[in-house]
Amino acid sequence: MLRLDLNRRRVVYRHLPTGAEGSEPFDCLLLATGSRPLRPQLPGIDSRGVFGIRTLDDAERLRRFIDREQPRRAAVVGAGYVGMEMADALRRLGLEVDLVGRSAEVMGTLDEEMGRLVSQAVRDTGVTTYLGQVVRHFEVAQGRVAAVVTDQRTVPADLVVLGLGVGPNADLAREAGLGLGVRGSVKVDEQLRTSEPGIWAAGDCTESYDLVGRRPVWASLATASNKTGRIAGLNITGGEVSFPGILQTAMSGVGAVEVARTGLSSRDVEALGIAGEAEQVAATTAAAYLPHSQAIAVRLLGERGTGRLLGGQIVGGQGAAKRIDTVAAAIQGRLSVADLIDLDLGYAPPFSPTWDPLLIAARQLAKRL
Repeated sequence: MLRLDLNRRRVVYRHLPTGAEGSEPFDCLLLATGSRPLRPQLPGIDSRGVFGIRTLDDAERLRRFIDREQPRRAAVVGAGYVGMEMADALRRLGLEVDLVGRSAEVMGTLDEEMGRLVSQAVRDTGVTTYLGQVVRHFEVAQGRVAAVVTDQRTVPADLVVLGLGVGPNADLAREAGLGLGVRGSVKVDEQLRTSEPGIWAAGDCTESYDLVGRRPVWASLATASNKTGRIAGLNITGGEVSFPGILQTAMSGVGAVEVARTGLSSRDVEALGIAGEAEQVAATTAAAYLPHSQAIAVRLLGERGTGRLLGGQIVGGQGAAKRIDTVAAAIQGRLSVADLIDLDLGYAPPFSPTWDPLLIAARQLAKRL
């Protein structure tokens, strides 16, 4: 698609096989243009051996390059979800892997205390981390990437994978004059309607509403994209369904360690001027006397005075991450920290201690609040 002609209510496109331009009229239109990977224009970034990963096709191209070229040392640039997961995957393929990121710890969406646990989990897989560093350029030798140069060091590499995150792909909307929101995303109401009558937008190209911070936000989340697509489709066909917003709940993993988060972080709480407190506890995923029991850290955030539950973060062994769904359900159901203590959670020694780690964290946080 090339552009939207709102005056004539037409979509202008290019037919890829022939290159010919055409247009189609519309009465109703859904914009679902998604996100695009961030790719800063650094010297050497377009050299051979530098890969961005967004689609399955991108992953297949990377795997073919590895199989054909047999690189020995890879550098992953970016310490978020994609960067962490790619570093883990490349290490499993037998490459030496360096992870370079500008945040102080891996997974900058976590509080630093929890991020340190994830950084250590990454290092435990054999990946070397260079954090708190800004990439300046890429060294190139004979047309192929040879190193990543940061503001502190040169990291040799014959393969580079970019995991720098994504942004909203909203160029069509912006050029057509539609209202824009956070980070240039398409601004929509609860029914996913844009500023132009008859045009809806859904997915990663749109702005969302933060249910805890009570503010517009932009986040690239598969769950929200699927839900907003469904709701926009229902409304286009005559429904009147609303999308309430998001908690930015997400999960990932590296090696044998699972990571999850929902709601606000301590940085969010501070930025919003909320009187917040955080409590972090260490426990086990199952009864401690069982051989498969593993360490788990749970961090909960609450609001002083009201007792409102603001967010949660979890890092631990197998069975840790899905506990975040309980926190997300509690936040969206407007349960307080004290309410969380009284939840009748399931118990059996193979799955949880008598007091689940979530309830232990809630008890400790309630004392602080």
